[in-house]
Amino acid sequence: MGFIEEVKNKAKANLQTIVLPETNDIRTLQAAHTILKEKIANLILIGDEAQIKQEAKDLNLEGATFINPQSCDELENYVELFVKLRGHKGLSEKSARAMLLENPLYFGVALVKSKKADGMVAGAINSTADVLRASLQILGTKKTSKLVSAFFIMVVPNCEYGENGVFIFSDSGLVQNPNAEELASIAIDSAYSFKALVGAEPVVAMLSHSTKGSAKHPDVDKVIEATALAKALDSSIALDGEFQLDAAIVPSVGASKAPQSTCAGKANVLVFPDLDAGNIGYKLVQRLAKAEAYGPITQGISAPVNDLSRGCSAEDIVGVVAITALQAQQQK
Repeated sequence: MGFIEEVKNKAKANLQTIVLPETNDIRTLQAAHTILKEKIANLILIGDEAQIKQEAKDLNLEGATFINPQSCDELENYVELFVKLRGHKGLSEKSARAMLLENPLYFGVALVKSKKADGMVAGAINSTADVLRASLQILGTKKTSKLVSAFFIMVVPNCEYGENGVFIFSDSGLVQNPNAEELASIAIDSAYSFKALVGAEPVVAMLSHSTKGSAKHPDVDKVIEATALAKALDSSIALDGEFQLDAAIVPSVGASKAPQSTCAGKANVLVFPDLDAGNIGYKLVQRLAKAEAYGPITQGISAPVNDLSRGCSAEDIVGVVAITALQAQQQK
C-alpha cells in the first residue's frame, strides 16, 4: 500500500471536518466529490449552495455542509472573534465584517478557530501568502513553535534509504534563509510531523556541504549551531549534523564520514540549510528519481491549514485534505 493510501485509511478511521473555501474552482469540487465518496473527511464548502451545485454540474456533493457567509447566522460571532484577535492591530468591526464576507479564506479560518472545523485546505486559486496571512492573523502559531515552516513528504520508488523510501524534506517551501534558532525549530517540528504522518520514528539530519567539520564556513557554523539548539529543544529526538547528503542517508558513507554518530546514514528527515537548497533538492528527487512529492505541508500553525500549488490537480487536493485530516487527529 502506498503512502497516501495509508494516510487516507488513517483519515477514514477518525473523520475530521475540513474546510474548502475555494468552491469557485472546479478542481476543488472534483476533489470534494472524491473525498465525500471515499469518506476521507467531512467537508464544509463555503459559498452559496445552489451556485456551488450548479458549478459542480454532475458531481455528487451529498454529505457536504454548505455555509454561505452572506446568510450565516453566526457571522457576528466571527466578527467579534476577529476583532478580539486583531483589534490591537487596528482592525475595526467594519473591516472585520467586510473581510469575512468578501474573502472565503478568512471565513474558513474563522470556522477552524471557532472549532466548527478541524482544518482548512486552500491555495488552488490563492497565493501562499494569502493563505498564510489569513491563517496567522486568526489562528497564530502553535505555542511550541517559533515560526511557520513548510515541508514536502517525498516517496521515492525502489529506494532503500529513509523509511522505505519515505522522507520529509524541510523547509522546502516557505522560510527563505532561516537563522540557527529558526533552523532548529524547523528541525524539531519536522521530526514531530514525520512521526505524526508517517508513523515511524524520525531520524533527523541537519544538512550542509560539510560533514562534522570537513569544511569551514559561516554557513556551516549556522548548521552546527542549529544542531546544538535543536538537541537542547528536544533531546529525545534522534538528530545530528552537520552532514553532507550522502553521509546522512547512506549507511556505508555515514559510517565512514561520521563513525561516532548514531544518526549518520539512517536519516529520514532532511533539514536543508535554506530554501534554495530545500526547493532544489525536492525538485531534483521528484523529477530524476520520479518521486511522489506531497506538499508544501505547513507546520507551526495552531491548527492545520495547508496550502496548495496553483497548478494542483483534483487528486492533489484529495491527498492534501487526507494529510490535513491526519494532522488534525494528531493535534487533538
